[in-house]
Amino acid sequence: QVQLVESGGETVPPGGSLRLSCVASGRIFGNYALAWFLQAPGKEREFVASINWSGSRTNYGDSVKGRFTISRDNAKNTVYLDMNSPIPEDTGVYYCAAAIDGDSSMTTPGRYEHWGQGTQVTVSS
Repeated sequence: QVQLVESGGETVPPGGSLRLSCVASGRIFGNYALAWFLQAPGKEREFVASINWSGSRTNYGDSVKGRFTISRDNAKNTVYLDMNSPIPEDTGVYYCAAAIDGDSSMTTPGRYEHWGQGTQVTVSS
């Protein structure tokens, strides 16, 4: 069993900054890609960012390019999402996902086997 636990979600003003974290634990072995997805109210889950096992490759959704940064610390089994200059459209539940033997090119939710419970981010003044 693999567990992913997100944290760091809160209310942040437009133009502020926020860091989300996700810790992986349990029976997770080998190389695995990690990603963040956003589910806004009334919308489908959408790809935000992904990173490969070594951290050498990252991928971003068009709406967050240049504003968000994904990184990982394998010694801590943790992936981060640094959100800079968030806008109200970034509001929603952010989910962490893991794909065993995956890579950063994977942008669809169905490619990821393991999911966290999500953390709420609200961008509002």
